[in-house]
Amino acid sequence: MYVVENYLTAVLFCILTMVCWGSWANTQKLASKSWSFTLFYWDYSLGIIILSLLFGLSFGSSGATGQSFIENLSQSTPRILALALLGGVLFNLANLLLVVAIDLAGMAVAFPIGIGLALVLGVFVNFIPHPEAYNSFVLFAGVGLVVMAIIINALAYKKMRQDVRSNKGIFISLVAGLLMSFFYRFVAESMSPSFKNIESGTLTPYTAVFVFSIGVFISSFLFNTILMKRPVSGPVITFSNYFKNGSIKLHAIGILGGVIWCMGMLLSIMSGEKAGYAISYGLGQGATLVAAIWGVFVWKEFKNSPKGTNGLLTVMFLSFLLGLSLIIIAKQ
Repeated sequence: MYVVENYLTAVLFCILTMVCWGSWANTQKLASKSWSFTLFYWDYSLGIIILSLLFGLSFGSSGATGQSFIENLSQSTPRILALALLGGVLFNLANLLLVVAIDLAGMAVAFPIGIGLALVLGVFVNFIPHPEAYNSFVLFAGVGLVVMAIIINALAYKKMRQDVRSNKGIFISLVAGLLMSFFYRFVAESMSPSFKNIESGTLTPYTAVFVFSIGVFISSFLFNTILMKRPVSGPVITFSNYFKNGSIKLHAIGILGGVIWCMGMLLSIMSGEKAGYAISYGLGQGATLVAAIWGVFVWKEFKNSPKGTNGLLTVMFLSFLLGLSLIIIAKQ
């Protein structure tokens, strides 16, 4: 299987993860005019499975390094499989709760609270098992700057939108962020400490992400079905709507969204051995700022912004770049 050989490649993959995780929502935005998020989500979760399987059968099965995808899956223990599956379930619940929170409280409140909390707690959770691998002061200084950038991003959105904020939405954002901060650790725990010499019973990065994707898809039958039957806004959605109202184009957009997100997950997990899971997770969750770049420069969300907004955006991007740099050099 393909294995990341050096720290520089790992950092590059982590930056690509950030781009993927900050970009997949564009597909939902494209589909949202004629397709509800709950219907889009079925194709999205299917896209995650498709790419994880393709990577497992290709990059995860080529060469003599490590273990091939099928061989590794067949020798894994139930406990290890359960860890990766649980990671998928936790991510799925967190992701769907975040969508609900955005609907209730607005993106300016829900996204920074949820992802900001996930970034801080997630880095800390992934830092604890191997603190000696990092310069803790530099790492958490970088995380602090990224969080500051996320908060500034929220302030910029607030200048644009003056909606009434929902306390319920804020609470759900906090729950989503808490769950989001733990899912990555469960997947990391399911994998072998060494990707070249796979420990008996444990998973390779490719197998772990595939099992994770199964957890996402299966749990959607519970979590996403509840949202279809009890939508936060709009009419009740039935499964017949998925087959009657979905065009090939809409299904393809949803699958593409899942493929983009899963590409980020694969690159992040593949980088974990060389970069350390605290750094690979922390860089990936900088996706909030990538989403802001899409909003500013492509979707023109700040086109008619009030005076002072551009200054906030400038400080936000500078804070993000400095924080990103500190996270990168925190590896010892």
